[in-house]
Amino acid sequence: MSAAEVIIVGGGPVGLLLAGELALAGVRPVVLEQLPEPSTAYKANALVGQVVRFLDHRGFLAKRPQAAPAFLFGALPLKLSGLADNPLYSLQIRQAQLEALLEQQARELGVDLRRGHRLLELRQDDDGVSVRMQGPDGAYGMRTGYLVGCDGARSGVRKQIGVSVAGHTDPGVVSRAAHVSVPGSSISAEAAAVILPSGDRIGLYAWHRTERGAYVMVPHTPGVLMVSVIEWDGPAPDGDVPVSLGEVRDSLHRVLGQDLPLAAPPTPGPHLLRRGYVANTRIATSYRQGRVFLAGDAAHVHPSVGAPGLNLGLQDAANLGWKLAAQVHGWAPPGLLDSYHAEVNRPPGGSPCRPRPSSR
Repeated sequence: MSAAEVIIVGGGPVGLLLAGELALAGVRPVVLEQLPEPSTAYKANALVGQVVRFLDHRGFLAKRPQAAPAFLFGALPLKLSGLADNPLYSLQIRQAQLEALLEQQARELGVDLRRGHRLLELRQDDDGVSVRMQGPDGAYGMRTGYLVGCDGARSGVRKQIGVSVAGHTDPGVVSRAAHVSVPGSSISAEAAAVILPSGDRIGLYAWHRTERGAYVMVPHTPGVLMVSVIEWDGPAPDGDVPVSLGEVRDSLHRVLGQDLPLAAPPTPGPHLLRRGYVANTRIATSYRQGRVFLAGDAAHVHPSVGAPGLNLGLQDAANLGWKLAAQVHGWAPPGLLDSYHAEVNRPPGGSPCRPRPSSR
């Protein structure tokens, strides 16, 4: 049975960043990713906060990031340009593009990335973790000192080590988002607004709230807008039926109170089209079980608005990477690995967009 110092289950952005951090510290991890090719699904499209500066420090950004002059925190617009040391940085980048950069670095550092390999079973003891995997050529086993589950919200690693999750889901708050095209005359570039058939204008980039929900419209590519709608107490969606552009259009009509003609984008995809529960928050009761750790969505699930899952998952990797490397090399002080859970674990919260009952 072959051996590895660290096995990472999941080759998405979190797993790839963690692999790179370990490799930079002289540890050669093995990354198991069940997808044979990188996903082309449209997911997060921005990073916000200190993770932007971290990626700049690691050399991933072509130019130095700038602090954001303003930010919308829930329903509160924050003006930050007057701060002497503004800590808030943002970066517009598609998750697929970020993942490609992380994979390129990992491969240049010699990381053993195995696509088309999935975890079957893991068993740990005082000295390490024994793993059974399924690859293109059949099942095989490996032995490792430590294993990290970066395998998403339905984490098989988390289930195998018996870690439960706590949290809350409010099925009355539904989000829908899509890439759309609208009639050319509906967009005013000078005013940075969408003009409704009634003549009313909707400002681009910022969230708008009504009695029924909230919505935002952001230019994506020439001729294509990203429309995101959060609706509370609307018709319950049929989870067995995939979301459609018509469903997004109807939800926007209910929240906005007016009709806005929407059509499918004229450009090649992949294009965003999704539905989810905004008030869906889950967190693992422990980020560590012996020699097995959890990171990213395997450890915590968040509302999708603002891409908190990607931001926090990358910070998990930055936090865990050097600590795990220190342990592998034998110079970690007692309790260093335990500090990972203590520093990144936070109690689950509610929806950032749903108002209190008294304000309805």
